[in-house]
Amino acid sequence: MAYFGLLVAAGAGRLMEMGISRRNQRKLLEQGITRVREPRFPWMVLLHAGVFVAAGLEVVVLRRPLIPALAISMGTLFLLSNMLRWWVMGTLRSHWSVQVMDSARLGVVSSGPYRWVRHPNYVAVFVELISLPLIYSAWITASIAAIAHIWVLHNRLAVEDRVLLANPGYRAAMGAKPRFLPRLL
Repeated sequence: MAYFGLLVAAGAGRLMEMGISRRNQRKLLEQGITRVREPRFPWMVLLHAGVFVAAGLEVVVLRRPLIPALAISMGTLFLLSNMLRWWVMGTLRSHWSVQVMDSARLGVVSSGPYRWVRHPNYVAVFVELISLPLIYSAWITASIAAIAHIWVLHNRLAVEDRVLLANPGYRAAMGAKPRFLPRLL
């Protein structure tokens, strides 16, 4: 039951984030910022919602076991990924949105996790979508989520990087930084 509570809480958190995103989008639109057309955005929403549902179904239907060592390690990764996502949201503040907004002209955010990488939120979401199902051994959901997220992310980054890197200020501040993982040297 605790795992299903976690799935519901994670889903409720996503709904809360959608509210924050809508509020930020309204403010950005009022400032003349445009929302970028993203034809595959519904697939991203479906993927995220699907992971919550599929993980629960896999646990019940396939009677997945709770493996304490796996649950603890994946639970830790899930917690850390959410901490990173909220750090991203706090750093971006009113720039943060679940949809791509062409807001670089309002200023480039290069603090917080953006000191090291261009897209820390996608790292957090990727880890979250894999770790959440694996907390309760839902490895099929985790595997499909990983593959589907790579496809979604590839398409999303084609749109987002095109918009962001077209801005000279963003390109100068962020263009040389790696996308996902900081350079160690």
